[in-house]
Amino acid sequence: MYNRLSLIFSLIFIGCLAGSRVVAQETYQDFTPGKIWKDNNGIHINAHGGGIVYSKGLYYWFGEHKIEGEKGNTAQLGVHCYSSKDLYNWKDEGIALSVSEDLKSDIAKGCILERPKVVYNKKTKKFVMWFHLELLGKGYAAARAGVAIADKATGPYTFIKSYRPNAGIMPFYAVGTPDAEKVNCEKPANKSDGFFCRDLPGGQMARDMTVFVDDDGKAYHIFSSEENFTLHLAELTPDYLSHTGKFIRIYVGQQTEAPALFKKDGIYYMIGSGCTGWAPNPARWFKAKSIFGPWEFMGNPCVGPGSDKTFGGQSTYVLPAPGKKGSFIFMADKWVPKNAIDGRYLWLPIQFEDDKLKIEWSDKWNLSFFK
Repeated sequence: MYNRLSLIFSLIFIGCLAGSRVVAQETYQDFTPGKIWKDNNGIHINAHGGGIVYSKGLYYWFGEHKIEGEKGNTAQLGVHCYSSKDLYNWKDEGIALSVSEDLKSDIAKGCILERPKVVYNKKTKKFVMWFHLELLGKGYAAARAGVAIADKATGPYTFIKSYRPNAGIMPFYAVGTPDAEKVNCEKPANKSDGFFCRDLPGGQMARDMTVFVDDDGKAYHIFSSEENFTLHLAELTPDYLSHTGKFIRIYVGQQTEAPALFKKDGIYYMIGSGCTGWAPNPARWFKAKSIFGPWEFMGNPCVGPGSDKTFGGQSTYVLPAPGKKGSFIFMADKWVPKNAIDGRYLWLPIQFEDDKLKIEWSDKWNLSFFK
């Protein structure tokens, strides 16, 4: 009897170990938008408002790290990093940029640190992270851009500085821009122009953002500005650590945030959203033949049921599909303000009809979608 019981308990114990191992090593072969997406440790991926950089055969996903029960949007740890070979299965690489225990630091614990994006600079051989930063205890009044740097994709990243871009500088205008569309600070034509002129001496507000590296290696910082009424697209210096002073305004006065920019066949595309707080709204997209415009508003790229609310999500990044030239993945967040850590990820394929975008909902799909 004793031997039989021992055998039974041993089998149960082995079964439990095997069960826990299956959970920890769960693998994916598809994207399932809106579902829990577990990392190599069996934990829901914690990289909200994120972006991806590819380096030496691996994809690195960076995003805001949330904590259980968090109802606000403060940074308690920093920016989380994950790595993947196939985009389906992700390894937890830990916190890439840590907030500071020094309450005088720009990135003090409890600050607001949003939408981190990392790019690689081939000249300096550094990984550069930009993010939207709000100073501790100041709500959303600071509206700064922050930048950090690292030798490895996974970090650790060293915080460099934060500031408002392009202080004292007027926008660049493409040839043929009507005078009526140019800013006149002696007599602002609209509310957005008024905010621009108000902030001109100290630099422009920089909130929701992304970073885009063009084919020639030049990098651009795209961000919501002027109290979120207008997007700015600003050129970065060759080391990607500052702004050159050359920038444009896009869709003036129309309250656009969550920009995600990409390029296909020489045409620049950008997806964004309206400004409705945490609540979803219709996505919007733009296109241009030149990075400096003019940019043309094209409407809502989403189609089908749920398209009027971007399927419950908000754009954060557009990722080139691996091995599929000219194919792209739309990355969006489904925010959960009552418990931020439960935020879900909506990854969907972008389709093209001529030069027009189309994004449809799919419960399950994989990279074989791209022919």
